Amino acid sequence: MMVQNNIEIINSISEYNKMVNHETLHPLVSIVDFSKSDPICQFSRVFGFYCVFLKDVMCGDMYYGKNSYDYQEGTLVFVAPDQVYGINNEGTYIQPAGFALLFHPDLIKGTDFGKKIREYSFFSYEVHEALHLSEREREIILDSFNNIKFELEQTIDKHSKSLIINNIELFLNYCMRFYDRQFITRDHVNRGYIGKFNQLLDEYLKSDKPKSIGLPMVNYFAEQLNFSANYFGDLIKKELGISAQEFIHNKLIDVAKDRIFNHTKSISEISYDLGFKYPQHFARLFKSKTGVSPSEYKLLN
Repeated sequence: MMVQNNIEIINSISEYNKMVNHETLHPLVSIVDFSKSDPICQFSRVFGFYCVFLKDVMCGDMYYGKNSYDYQEGTLVFVAPDQVYGINNEGTYIQPAGFALLFHPDLIKGTDFGKKIREYSFFSYEVHEALHLSEREREIILDSFNNIKFELEQTIDKHSKSLIINNIELFLNYCMRFYDRQFITRDHVNRGYIGKFNQLLDEYLKSDKPKSIGLPMVNYFAEQLNFSANYFGDLIKKELGISAQEFIHNKLIDVAKDRIFNHTKSISEISYDLGFKYPQHFARLFKSKTGVSPSEYKLLN
């Protein structure tokens, strides 16, 4: 374990297990039962592996990425390697409760699952975008943890790695389903964010920001709405059926049509006003959306 700039760096599963007084059954995977660990003091930490925490005790404000969150019981939080993670509890020791799944990138390197790990975008969500579980969902999560633990407790054979990885993948697929449910149950809230996104995009395009900042980007609006880019993108996709980037492109073309129709500026001027560095990039996007070039559209109107 190393410490840099008051941040603990834990690179291996065995280091983490030692910290919480948990036996290491496998060097690349662990299921931790926090009720059996010693009291620990929370710090800012960076892990060299994937972590999924399900804690059953109030333990202070958690921070992950740019935001903090009042960590409630029954909340599932996903932490990717090299992300700063921690809990503010004024340096006091607490007896944790709950569970954690830890798995090292080396476990899945070169596997089909390793190639698709980035599809589980919730590993890049901010902590306030955590997954809130129903009682039934919590039972399924604990069953998944128990299945992984069962494999870890068996004598290692030629099937061990694939069975462990398959169980981790199944667990994460359940989490994707539960996140879909969370998006649906918060539909009325999410639709408010869709309206705010649309308003912010309109204001952006009416300002001088396209010239000073450049094309409107998903990251910009996610930050304005206090979301991570991945969570925001998933929210838009679930609500509208298209990506946030596609929504932005559609808006750009709608605005461009109005400006071309007014005949007050050249195609190049319009493209620069919208944030494009090169008119040909604007022309390519315009034609992909409308089937005609900006010049041809101008002649039609």
